[in-house]
Amino acid sequence: MLAGTAAADTEPAASRTRAADSVTYRWLGTSGWRADIRRGKRGQGETATVLVDPYVTRFRTGLFTGAFDPTTRLRTDKPLVRRHAGTPEVICVTHTHWDHLNDVPFLAKATGARVIGTETTYHVLRSFGVDAAQLVVVKGGEVLDFDGYVVEVASSRHSRNAAYSYFAPGTLTAPPATAPRTVADLPEGDTLAFKVTPDGAPSALFMGASDFDERSFAGLAPDVAMLAVASTESTYRYVPRLLDALARPGVIVPVHWDDFERPLAEPPRKVGTDLDDFLTQVRAVSPGSRLVVPDYKTAYGADLRPRR
Repeated sequence: MLAGTAAADTEPAASRTRAADSVTYRWLGTSGWRADIRRGKRGQGETATVLVDPYVTRFRTGLFTGAFDPTTRLRTDKPLVRRHAGTPEVICVTHTHWDHLNDVPFLAKATGARVIGTETTYHVLRSFGVDAAQLVVVKGGEVLDFDGYVVEVASSRHSRNAAYSYFAPGTLTAPPATAPRTVADLPEGDTLAFKVTPDGAPSALFMGASDFDERSFAGLAPDVAMLAVASTESTYRYVPRLLDALARPGVIVPVHWDDFERPLAEPPRKVGTDLDDFLTQVRAVSPGSRLVVPDYKTAYGADLRPRR
């Protein structure tokens, strides 16, 4: 639990400090995160790296200039990806669109990391030559026990555009005949959310898109929630329903509000007014939550305060 909650108020300050120092979070932009979790008593053991939706290469498709080209070729900047992603033990993939999956085939093959995702994610990665033994197919409801942390999977939903639809829907039931070459070759393939709970530290929920399964989210009650910002009003009362389902987390971190076609070396650029609207709604619905608007360069502790 986080400081500020009733349970945390009775916890010694030294214990809270150790819990905060046991995990380091880095935002990779979009809905991507790197979590470095220190295992062992008091976080003094080795470090395990868990990635969520690590899209680092960031090539231009015209999405943010009004000239989107679905035939844009997929590509991976391998040195850049390894520099930001490190050597992951586990990679969680919320869905299979390019801005979530693009760099995962390379990372999986280069590091041997275990990849957790949908059946569509499985088939796409097999088409890229990733070993089936590395792939974990989930649907939502699974609670997976790893050394030093637990990964809980929740069924979720993809964001909706103004026409109540979204780009590249569909699922795969077998590997495609050839590995995907363009952004349009990667269907959504169902959407998941992941709750990661390091031993003795606050839990964190990771969303990859701005819609959700209200019944699947009920009971998750994360301490920290990385919540996708909606770009339209197609989903009914998105923020109030989401925060109610999650029991109004102590810390809320908006994600998927940045122009993810700009390099990570540049500061995040806000897309439109969606982030401002989201922050206003969160403050109104859950005034007791602490809001953290992340940037690419800051390393955060388990309580999402900047690391010193």
